[in-house]
Amino acid sequence: MRVDAYTHFMPSRMFKKLVDSGYPDIGKRMREVPCIHDLDERRRVVDSFKDYAQILSYPMPPLEMLAKGDGAQVQADAKLINDEFAEICAKHSDHFPGWVAQGALGSADAGVAEAERAIKNGALGVQIYTNVAGKPLDDPAFEPFFAAMEKMDKPIWLHPARGAAFADYASEKKSKFEIWWAFGWSYETGAAMARLVFSRIMDKYPKLKIITHHFGGIVPMLEGRIGPGWDQLGARTSDEDLTVLLKELKKRPLDYFKHTFYADTATFSAKPALDAGFAFYDLDKIVFASDCPFDPEKGTMYTRDALRFIEERDMPKAEKDMVWHGNLERITGVTFKK
Repeated sequence: MRVDAYTHFMPSRMFKKLVDSGYPDIGKRMREVPCIHDLDERRRVVDSFKDYAQILSYPMPPLEMLAKGDGAQVQADAKLINDEFAEICAKHSDHFPGWVAQGALGSADAGVAEAERAIKNGALGVQIYTNVAGKPLDDPAFEPFFAAMEKMDKPIWLHPARGAAFADYASEKKSKFEIWWAFGWSYETGAAMARLVFSRIMDKYPKLKIITHHFGGIVPMLEGRIGPGWDQLGARTSDEDLTVLLKELKKRPLDYFKHTFYADTATFSAKPALDAGFAFYDLDKIVFASDCPFDPEKGTMYTRDALRFIEERDMPKAEKDMVWHGNLERITGVTFKK
């Protein structure tokens, strides 16, 4: 069984709310992809591939942005999504053998109560974004969430979040030409990983399991900067002594990125990016994913290529099975039926 660990679907009740809100940019994108909200169409896509099933997770926009800072609304929206995911997967388990709860870090308790409730209701883990309405993940307000996820021993799905309001240059008010998405999301992922490392969240909660989307974004291409470059942390900083932090970390910076974080194989049909990811991460940290349905064919292109790229890799069957389903089964504690 090939289990696609990171695919996106908008449950009907939340989709109606998004349409009614008129949310721009990424909201526009969600409304234009039928496979993101049409369950029959999505099942048709899944059926078009042999021995294939999908894990469902909410896409965009972040609930914290949609709710405009209303923590109670963030929690209510997360519950709306998570309850319908549970219904869908219970009814169509052959197509969707699992679901990822949508996190609610913008709620008063940093989403702890909803995470616990959803996992008790069957969620494999919880999805959060690389920032929370502009706040970094290492903000002390969010630490209870990481503590709770380690205690529950369930993985975190980490999705990039960046909009046009993140300008490319200080002299401008917005990002142009969708650079905020094409380049910005990959940067966002690397930046969030770095903040979790250097804030020592990864040291404080060493059993955290974080699955980074899109093979960790820019990270695999920057091994030299993350490795020898950050081995000299502080050499470029004048207003504080970062060499102290470097000595306090329990590992070399590169070791956190290569050996602690997990990553999925969704690379937008780019084989060189996939090869870079496999060369960078430990094999037991890699999970198969396609990022369905955000491709020019509305759900099949990325999936077809993601499957083909793994099938064609020169790897023993046992290692491929780790990527197809084994690693995900180990970190979620759930066995997926064939």
